[in-house]
Amino acid sequence: MSPILSLENVSKSFAGKQAVKNVSFDIGAGEIIGFLGPNGAGKTTSLRMALGLIKPTSGAVTLFGRAPGPHNFGRIGFLPEERGLYKKQTAREAVAHMAQLNGMKRKDAFKRADEMLVRYGLGDARRKKNKDMSKGMAQKVQLLAAIAHNPEFYILDEPFSGLDPVNQQVLEGIVREIAAQGHTILFSTHVMEHAERLCDRIILMSQGEKCFDGATEAALSQAPRRLVIGSKDAALIELVTPFVKMIESQGGDVLNVVVKDAVDTQDILVKAVDQGVKLTRFEPQRASLHEAFVALVGQDAVQADAPLQEGRS
Repeated sequence: MSPILSLENVSKSFAGKQAVKNVSFDIGAGEIIGFLGPNGAGKTTSLRMALGLIKPTSGAVTLFGRAPGPHNFGRIGFLPEERGLYKKQTAREAVAHMAQLNGMKRKDAFKRADEMLVRYGLGDARRKKNKDMSKGMAQKVQLLAAIAHNPEFYILDEPFSGLDPVNQQVLEGIVREIAAQGHTILFSTHVMEHAERLCDRIILMSQGEKCFDGATEAALSQAPRRLVIGSKDAALIELVTPFVKMIESQGGDVLNVVVKDAVDTQDILVKAVDQGVKLTRFEPQRASLHEAFVALVGQDAVQADAPLQEGRS
């Protein structure tokens, strides 16, 4: 099958400054892809080119096999990074309005709006004006407005931004429901933990360039391997030294270490047994996508980019 979305050597410059540099990727039907990187990495510009909202300086974009254009209305659910609702509309009017713009009949659009608002905890706010809603409520309304018409392809630009942890979990649930129905989802975020939980594939951006495109586990494998290891035996440091790049921290009888790339951590256990060193802790630590990003692009590039958020949510 042809990809739903294809970017081929796409670049974009604004006033002589290159925001996106020779980016290529394909999105296949049914995929859930995290489009990741710091603020300013080129994600939003790439998504706008994908939708045909702006034209690339060079390269080619195809959406459903054709150049992006009005013929794709109704097939795409788009949540822009910039949030905005008509202040005097009610929540149900806002959702129904967007559904109608995407091809639904008025009666069906309002029915769908009511169903979705009730389902996602906004039933009591259906007739509340957007200007009177909290930021989190308004953002949920805008998301529901973007997906109410049941499109084939969802493009969500920073959908988790500004939401509290509870509503972030609600949104993750919505994404999972959409995915379970076989739809295609591409969402950008600079909070990488969302992609760790939701995506099988990620595309990493840094300074306008694609630096990784592949399975989430493949990206995580690029991160340093960390191990917490403990023993009351004074020989612990001597035991682990041949196997580690560095000892990051030491507290009491516990070491936090970074294991060498070629080392099998089981070799440390074998050596401990052979030397009679009794271990009280031996806990491999799961890598994060933030750590993988740093490993892939280098610390200098990370510092040049806007900061990523790596705190758990």
